[in-house]
Amino acid sequence: MKILIHGAGGIGGYFGAKLAHAGNEVWCVARGEHYAAMKKNGLQVSSTEGQFRIHSSHIINSPAEASFVDFVLFCVKTYDTESAAAQLQPVVDDKTVIISLQNGIDNEVKIQRALKKGTVYGGVANISSRIVAPGEIAETGGVVRIAFGPMNNPSQSERTQKILDCFTHAKITAHLSNNILIDLWLKFIFITSAGGFMAMSRLTQGEVLAVEEARTTVFKAMKEIEALALAQHIPIEPLEEEKVFDGMKKFNPNTRPSMYYDLVRGKPMEIEALNGTVVRLGKQLGIPTPIHNTMYAALLPFHLSSIEKFVRSATET
Repeated sequence: MKILIHGAGGIGGYFGAKLAHAGNEVWCVARGEHYAAMKKNGLQVSSTEGQFRIHSSHIINSPAEASFVDFVLFCVKTYDTESAAAQLQPVVDDKTVIISLQNGIDNEVKIQRALKKGTVYGGVANISSRIVAPGEIAETGGVVRIAFGPMNNPSQSERTQKILDCFTHAKITAHLSNNILIDLWLKFIFITSAGGFMAMSRLTQGEVLAVEEARTTVFKAMKEIEALALAQHIPIEPLEEEKVFDGMKKFNPNTRPSMYYDLVRGKPMEIEALNGTVVRLGKQLGIPTPIHNTMYAALLPFHLSSIEKFVRSATET
């Protein structure tokens, strides 16, 4: 299949490399030093399953260079969603499927709104991976899987089955979800609560799990989002504390969220798509979200400062 990876960072680059390694025609969109390194030396992937490198002539900095594709893995940061979606116009037709593997709960709507053709699917990637150097990606969590599916029509189509087969052939654990909205909300609950707390506290997942007070705070934060979901009739199962933390223990204890790495590197964070969304929904629905209010207030100044530095740097150059 012909596949476009829109945003070949930690997540997109990892899955793109696996798909290319399996013999698919994969076009990777990257930028900056990461793009230059990939163009020159290919993409090096280190994972809990081993290491490999892909060399491809299909490293690009604009989706238009790829022409029409069968499906897109949409992996850009949430604050770039609208602008990145608009760039897909030249590569999608009525048969193209765009799978968002982003954090958050409303990216699919934004992408579909920007496109005249193509069908946007929801997607959830459970993975801990990041760019460790230009042209190099490391997967360290030990748990890697994808859930994906249509937002409105859960019936399985021929093209959906082909995508699933493509993942399976590339040895990517994937399943077609009967209700991807539930999957999106469950990941939103986890990454926003645990990820936000780890970014704010600078603790690893193992360090959080080792202290009862920290675990309790993270679980209470999860219950705040659960209340928002249930108020909007999202049919998620009530969270059980023991099951939640048993699931977290499956990951490497040194796991950190992407928001932490963005924070310590002085880069913009996905704070608005995550904790900021919780705060806004809480106000709209009249549901208290005190823990997420605190995380949002603690992290927002760093996010705004990084944007200001980025704009200032761009202006000076």
